[in-house]
Amino acid sequence: MGEETERFAGNFTQQEPIPEEGIERAVEIMRSGRLHRYNLVGEEEGEVSALEREFAAYMGMDYCLAVASGGYALACALRAVGVQPGDRVLTNAFTLAPVPGAIASVGAVPVFVGVTEGLVIDLDDLEAKSDMADVLMLSHMRGHICDMDRLKVICGVNGIRIIEDCAHTMGARWRGRLSGSDGLVGCFSTQTYKHMNSGEGGLLVTNDAEVAAKAVMLSGSYMLYGRHGAAPGAEVFEAIKYDTPNVSGRMDHLRAAILRPQLKAMPAKCAEWNARYARVEAGLKGTPGLTLVKRPEEEDYVASSFQFLLLDWSDEAIADVIARCLARGVELKWFGGAEPAGFTSRYDSWRYVQAERMPASDRVLRGILDMRLPLTFSLEDCDTLARIIRAEVGAVFQRA
Repeated sequence: MGEETERFAGNFTQQEPIPEEGIERAVEIMRSGRLHRYNLVGEEEGEVSALEREFAAYMGMDYCLAVASGGYALACALRAVGVQPGDRVLTNAFTLAPVPGAIASVGAVPVFVGVTEGLVIDLDDLEAKSDMADVLMLSHMRGHICDMDRLKVICGVNGIRIIEDCAHTMGARWRGRLSGSDGLVGCFSTQTYKHMNSGEGGLLVTNDAEVAAKAVMLSGSYMLYGRHGAAPGAEVFEAIKYDTPNVSGRMDHLRAAILRPQLKAMPAKCAEWNARYARVEAGLKGTPGLTLVKRPEEEDYVASSFQFLLLDWSDEAIADVIARCLARGVELKWFGGAEPAGFTSRYDSWRYVQAERMPASDRVLRGILDMRLPLTFSLEDCDTLARIIRAEVGAVFQRA
């Protein structure tokens, strides 16, 4: 270790408490015993339907469905747009396991598209593979948004339908357009480490009435689709209700109740995350051997985590940086590790998919380090994180 002995004492998995409004409403629901989304009295709307209506309005979309998890939202979207067993679905090489997992869960085959040093999908590689599938499950991995204008042109010319995985981009925008509104379907997660926290949960949005109706039926509506606040009219369901299977994955009133006040607070929370990101970024600028991720001017991001690259470093040197930082209380996750660890994994980790090697993407993936930035960290905490990372990267780089 170097001469610097500063340690970080924060907890990287400690989230903010649920707003009191949500806690109070959740307690009311528990006392009522009516947790199921269709367990309602008379014409009352219910928490889940209200959340769907409010999230659709927030997104500026026609339809919204609340479900049990972000992964369920992804698989439900695939089924709703007609993906069949054996179909190929394009997706990012840099993503998390639930994305290819959702594709595999419907019997389809993931086809991986490369990643750039900006940590976004390689649009040249997408164009080259555009004749291989007619659905793209686009992962805005770790909150990084690609050139959505060019992507939409590529997909439009080649008849590719877009499902957006927005688990890390709730509230983010490209040229002012909310992430999740550019594709046929937008899918969101409300798992604990996402921008809204219900432990587990997901949201699906679309402007396509048939896709929305199929998603509602798939989620397990038991013909109670009239109890949805952001679903198509009954006539749309009439055309599909007997031919769409029930693959139950509903959200319950308890989770919806704790999400609704969080949705109201989203604009303020987005600004708080970005302030923390900016402090870490400023503290790491100019660190020898460390590459910061360039954010396009067109992107209004929501950065609840921070990534940087140690490009062309040896595995041993990267592992040394991780160990030195951990000894000082800073937890870094490495997507380039030989074995999956926690949430980190790469396209070559998912051995149920036969994927060709992508050397340019492998170089990027090998160098990605990732750090959570929960709102329980102060701005001063972020300064501390940057100082420690800068010192330990610098120490290993000088020795190499």
